[in-house]
Amino acid sequence: MDRKEKLHIVMFPWLAYGHIMPFLEVSKFLGQKGHQISYISTPKNISRLPQLPPHLSSNISFVELPLPPIHGLPPGVESTSEIPINKVPYLKKAYDKLQAPLTEFIKASHVNWIIHDAVPHWLPQVATPLGINLVAYSIFNATLLTFWGPPSALLGGLRSRPESFTVVPDWIDYPCNIAYKLHEVLNHQQCVDEDVSDTQRGGLVIQGCQFVTLRSCSEFEPDQIRLLTKLYQKPIVPLGLLPPSLPSNDDKRDEKWEAIKAWLDSKGEKSVFYVALGSEVNLSKEFMHQLAFGIEKSKLPFIWVVRDRPLVDGDQTGHQDMIIPPGFEERVSDRGLVLKGWAPQLRILAHASVGGFLTHCGWSSIIEGLRFGRALILFSGASSDQGLNARLLHGKKIGLEIERNEVDGSFTSDLVAKTIRQVMMEPEGEPLRANAWAMRDIFGNEELSNKYLDGFVRFIEEFAPSTDQEV
Repeated sequence: MDRKEKLHIVMFPWLAYGHIMPFLEVSKFLGQKGHQISYISTPKNISRLPQLPPHLSSNISFVELPLPPIHGLPPGVESTSEIPINKVPYLKKAYDKLQAPLTEFIKASHVNWIIHDAVPHWLPQVATPLGINLVAYSIFNATLLTFWGPPSALLGGLRSRPESFTVVPDWIDYPCNIAYKLHEVLNHQQCVDEDVSDTQRGGLVIQGCQFVTLRSCSEFEPDQIRLLTKLYQKPIVPLGLLPPSLPSNDDKRDEKWEAIKAWLDSKGEKSVFYVALGSEVNLSKEFMHQLAFGIEKSKLPFIWVVRDRPLVDGDQTGHQDMIIPPGFEERVSDRGLVLKGWAPQLRILAHASVGGFLTHCGWSSIIEGLRFGRALILFSGASSDQGLNARLLHGKKIGLEIERNEVDGSFTSDLVAKTIRQVMMEPEGEPLRANAWAMRDIFGNEELSNKYLDGFVRFIEEFAPSTDQEV
């Protein structure tokens, strides 16, 4: 049924940058189609968002809901990037307390749809009585969702032991060897709220929504998306990969980028590997040093972005001089560039001198790397979807995973160096480099992305109305 009137759509992402930005991208697309968007988050997260293009400002409103204080959550914290992983359960408890102000807002507004992710398990019981439709929006891919399984598995407590996540589930009906390593499961458990587990949250959200959308496409995950429809018994409407656009030439006069570009311009084509572990990966000092020694032993040119994050072995300052081994920068100064804090990742990956990407395997980072056909050196950040992504890309021969101990996640610098060299220059890595380069046709295809976004918008527009029952 074709709705001619414009819709009022609420966006309600989880409090993590990796969720907040993909939700904003979808908001912009919906706004361009003339729909009214209320993007709801906490004040600090909204203040960090980039400025909207002027033509969208009348269609997208930002609604700030202050985050209620919670015992155990440091004052002023509003996102996962500000805390170590073992504090994330407190952030989830605070997020759950947004139920009351969110309910108040949607009761006072004429809302047709709420687009949300897997954390607000209480949303169906709020929205359904008000006649508001729900879309569960996964910023992850279909591989993750199929591994976690249908609501009956999520809510039935079928996998109560960590070891049960290290095997391929029975419901996977295509050839697959993708599962977590034990150290990844144990690490992720630190961010699970004991009162309401991640599986409970996901199961209730999927049960209560009208349909599920996700950041993927059938060109990359045909079997997984097909199976997901069967598992969920409701429509699966992929959003596409949402490949990010490079900043316009107008703001290229960035001093930091100019210095990086000059350094990259002096290097050979596809000779440099780029290292970034995301904004939220916490490694021990020992692991960070092993990684650094491996990067050094590769003897290849590199750019390494090092962020201030709390280390997991007691030090909560995360100072970069502790993360990087003493003397490292001096020893690699002839071929390596260490960047502290933020870096223009998209511009670096787009540069012709970059050939590989050592990544923590977050889905957004993978999309950015494959958008430019960069071969992947896979080092799972051991949280959320990252381990499954590493196995998926290793299996598709688009990247090579650094071997690690399955129980404690340990690894050697020699294996890091060997994997880097194989991906970047050894003859046996040539098929992998070719496969990654070919991925630009999917991951860098804006026309394909827009086709999926158009289909998503059409599905919402043509869905039977719930708040307004007139035909």
